Amino acid sequence: MTPYTPTDSLHRQLRAIVDAARERRAEDVVVLDLTDVSSTLEYFVICTATAGLQLNAVQENIREKAQEAGLPRPTVEGPSERWLLLAFGGSIVVHIMTKEAREYYDLEGLWSDARTLDFPEQTPNRPESGQPSA
Repeated sequence: MTPYTPTDSLHRQLRAIVDAARERRAEDVVVLDLTDVSSTLEYFVICTATAGLQLNAVQENIREKAQEAGLPRPTVEGPSERWLLLAFGGSIVVHIMTKEAREYYDLEGLWSDARTLDFPEQTPNRPESGQPSA
């Protein structure tokens, strides 16, 4: 069975979200491919931000860059001082969490059967991959 790889358009949208989170200093940005382990969800993007201002700055930048990449306006769950969820249709759900909330809810552990897609930070000499990591 060949592993599922995001389409070019979806790959570009995931890359835009990852880059937008990193632009606002979100930490430990992870993309989980849920296509083989869920019948309703496709991708989770999970990142860590401090409460308050940084959490809001990260979500505002993600919303802007995702829409520029062709994603619909997201629905927002929360917001709280610990966790904010942006749902872009049924394909991409972004979780912006404080370190404490991320450790408590452990989404990566809950979805441990999902593949992690690798979106290394881009540098001029290092091309992006977006491929499953081992």
